[in-house]
Amino acid sequence: QVRLVESGGGLVQPGGSLRLSCAPSGNIFNIVTMGWYRRTPGKERELVATITSAGSTNYADFVKGRFTISRNNAENTVSLQMNSLKPEDTAVYYCYYKCLNIIGSSFSYWGQGTQVTVSS
Repeated sequence: QVRLVESGGGLVQPGGSLRLSCAPSGNIFNIVTMGWYRRTPGKERELVATITSAGSTNYADFVKGRFTISRNNAENTVSLQMNSLKPEDTAVYYCYYKCLNIIGSSFSYWGQGTQVTVSS
């Protein structure tokens, strides 16, 4: 069973930067969209950013201008560069891949989550 493996989380001071990365443990085909979500205690999981196979990006308003999503189609990896971090960015961040099977139906892979803590 292929898994998504995230890395790059940790503790950072307000105003600092972190870079999250996500890579599959095996081969994944027909990836349509890659993205990042986050969850804080007591809140629903929320979209952070997505990027399509063509490179089109979408960002949540609360990260626009601060976070940048990128992908490497050859390696099937996705990254999230997070700058100007705020305490309210503290959350568990999850990567996900949306794929299509041979009949065109979509399904998703999710990472196990990586903790990002922004605190002085």
